[in-house]
Amino acid sequence: MFVSKSGFSMRRLLPILLMILLLPLSATAANLSCSRLPTLMKSFLTNHYAMKSMSGEIGTHTVDQMIKSLDPAKILLYGSDAEKLKPVLQGILLSGDCSTLQQVYEVLVARAQENVTLVKKILGPDDRLDETIELNVDVDKRSYANTTAEKQELLRKLVQFQIQNALLAGIGLPEAQKRQIHRFELQAMRVVEHTPEKLVTNVAESFARALDPHTSYLSAENLEDLRIQMQLSLEGIGASLSSDNGFTVIEELIPGGGAERSGLLRPKDKIIAVAQEGEKPVDVIDMDLRDVIKMIRGKKGTKVTLTILRQGSRTDRIDVTIARDKIDIKEQEAKISYEARTVNGKLYRFGIIDLPSFYGDEQETKSSYEDVKKLLAEAVRQRVDGMVLDLSRNGGGLLGEAVRLTGLFLGQGGIVATRDSRGRETILANGSAGVRAEGDRRRVLNYPAENSRTLYHGPLVVLTSRLSASASEIVAGALKDYQRAVIVGSDRTFGKGSVQEIIPLARDLGAMKVTTGLYFLPGGKSTQKMGVEADVPLPVWFLLEDIGESALDYPLPVQSIAPFLARQEKATPAWKPIDEPMRAELAARSGNRVAKDAKFAEIIKNNKEAAAKKGIIRLADLRKEAQKENGAKQKETPTELKRKARELYLPFISESVNVLLDMVTLRSSQRLSSPVQ
Repeated sequence: MFVSKSGFSMRRLLPILLMILLLPLSATAANLSCSRLPTLMKSFLTNHYAMKSMSGEIGTHTVDQMIKSLDPAKILLYGSDAEKLKPVLQGILLSGDCSTLQQVYEVLVARAQENVTLVKKILGPDDRLDETIELNVDVDKRSYANTTAEKQELLRKLVQFQIQNALLAGIGLPEAQKRQIHRFELQAMRVVEHTPEKLVTNVAESFARALDPHTSYLSAENLEDLRIQMQLSLEGIGASLSSDNGFTVIEELIPGGGAERSGLLRPKDKIIAVAQEGEKPVDVIDMDLRDVIKMIRGKKGTKVTLTILRQGSRTDRIDVTIARDKIDIKEQEAKISYEARTVNGKLYRFGIIDLPSFYGDEQETKSSYEDVKKLLAEAVRQRVDGMVLDLSRNGGGLLGEAVRLTGLFLGQGGIVATRDSRGRETILANGSAGVRAEGDRRRVLNYPAENSRTLYHGPLVVLTSRLSASASEIVAGALKDYQRAVIVGSDRTFGKGSVQEIIPLARDLGAMKVTTGLYFLPGGKSTQKMGVEADVPLPVWFLLEDIGESALDYPLPVQSIAPFLARQEKATPAWKPIDEPMRAELAARSGNRVAKDAKFAEIIKNNKEAAAKKGIIRLADLRKEAQKENGAKQKETPTELKRKARELYLPFISESVNVLLDMVTLRSSQRLSSPVQ
């Protein structure tokens, strides 16, 4: 079973996915017809974990998502347009009559053509670059224009921003202006081509998104994208992309991919331009996501340059050149490193296992569980005093690998449970210790019990962040519930605790991806929405407030089931449980260190500055940063930039080792102070 923050349940779906991969899609797939909408919506509700009937709230959310999909950047519609269209779209959901989509279509076409006229007026003979402009790219914090003058001012800022990007990329002003006019003409053409019949698909997609963040309608075209992603021969940059308010956003860096190996990209970076090797960059703001993806994909060995917009303590515009390639499995593999600390003349040695994902294959030639098992054996031979398991950049992977890997630290016991819409629970456990089936309500799937000689019983810290998602949250949460490890890192993990399945529709109508269950930890609480809280919180690596399940639209609420922590009767843990006083002491000591650490002080300062200016781009800042870079005596090489990116992460590794050292020395002092019996 594969589970990631953007993924879905794979174990039961393999035959379905194989069918999708093997059956060719129709080259002229039909659009979803209006007559099929009621049946499709009913199918979503029938299969969904929580949403079982049409409600006013779902209707409102669907209309909001529809407006958002029609005008993601809020540059087409006026505020009055959006309000007038809401009851029209609501009526479609209630009546199933799509004839009023013609009215929606006419408004969109008129506004798109109006934009072309306004942009041509803006870029007239007297146009000059105005670097005093400030643009809010956080569309959620931006209102619709209410008048033509307001819209013209917004378009002026957007056009000036795009022209500044073109100038910084070496394109002359006349050409940059010409490209902007052409860009808006193309946008108007796409709006005209998106006929009322095609808008029915927007209704279906919006309805699915209104149920929860991970449920979606996959049109025939999007299903084709999924098929390409599932093929092992896929060659690209190794990044999961999404469309957010007109921007193409990096959601996830796939371990072993070119984007991750570059060390220069981060989740939530915005791609604003794409350039093929030896060619000028093409603006991709407001471009359809499928078209952007097509530009980024390519043959192995070819290169693509992404222009990235990143907002932190300053606004950075970065060009990142990536060689297209297949995913390098070696880059995904678990790795171990060692750090030493000396206290009162005594040397302590600690192992750090970096695990980017829970990987594996059907032939069992590759397994994260087996690799970590070997690394733990090596660490034991090295006589380490404690271990750090680094899951801070782990976005998920194979659930079975995660369950078995957790058993290396726990031995026997239940690790994770799923619950479906009928309330039926399935517990995944290592061995059979204390976890029993209860008729149809609760069943247990047992993995082989771990040999006690291969277990690691020593002190353990798990390093997490907001990027730790799905399977990594399950591992961290189980180790926390069993009081086996101290969780160190960001305030909490991502919070993706839901299960998705793909259900094919008729061959020409795509498929549904539906949330069909939730994951639950041994203590009974789900990882959904709130994730796993850190015992020892650290400052965030970079501003991550908009990363996580709770930042998405309509996340499912936190739920709980009866705990399944039970172990063998009368059995005592082979490790020293982490109690609340120990957690509190470790957090206090870490807090004191972090407050005095210059590197963490810089991180905190940068995050505060980024939060204060979040969403605001100043054209003058872009120019100053470019001049500063060009004025440097020697431009930093990709290797140097990658090294710098890694150095930003080192304080978190170092502090996790410090927490581990505290744990070891505290326990040592407790043993020494215990009275002799």
